[in-house]
Amino acid sequence: MEIIVRRRQRRTAVASLVMAALMTATATACAYPLRDLGPLPPRFSGPPLPADTAVSEMTSALAAEGIKTERQPTNVLGECHERLSGRHAPETVDTALKAAFARARSEYGWQPGPDMGSRTLTLTKNNWTVMASLPGGQATQGIETMIVMSMTCVDGDDTPSAVPSPPVTTLTPAPALTSPSTSP
Repeated sequence: MEIIVRRRQRRTAVASLVMAALMTATATACAYPLRDLGPLPPRFSGPPLPADTAVSEMTSALAAEGIKTERQPTNVLGECHERLSGRHAPETVDTALKAAFARARSEYGWQPGPDMGSRTLTLTKNNWTVMASLPGGQATQGIETMIVMSMTCVDGDDTPSAVPSPPVTTLTPAPALTSPSTSP
């Protein structure tokens, strides 16, 4: 009987050592990722740019290159998105778009955006990112090529922060019901 008790004690001691080692390893491994590194850097530099200003600058740059566009605003919860669409002659559409993006950089201070491939043009300014695909392709006689430019803002004044809550209704308690008391 004493041998069985000692075996159980030995197993318990070994299991306790293994658990302690696992707990130490887990605590050590998790300590680095859980360090407080302070606040996150801003997602964009400079003050937020209003949607009207961003759209106006891009519309002007496109118009200077002969591309007339229409604005199609879209407001989705937590995101503001603008879309400019227009048409241009298919023979020169790629050249005109590239020139409009170059004009936006030189005249309005837009910066090159993230690389999205050779057929996509991108620009950024403050809290806005602009993206347009080069339509290219073969010229079709008499049909203008469709151009779509997507403009997305992040953390700007035009971004709704929350859905407005319905007005709070105050509840008034109903009058207390009194039961007729019976007197002796």
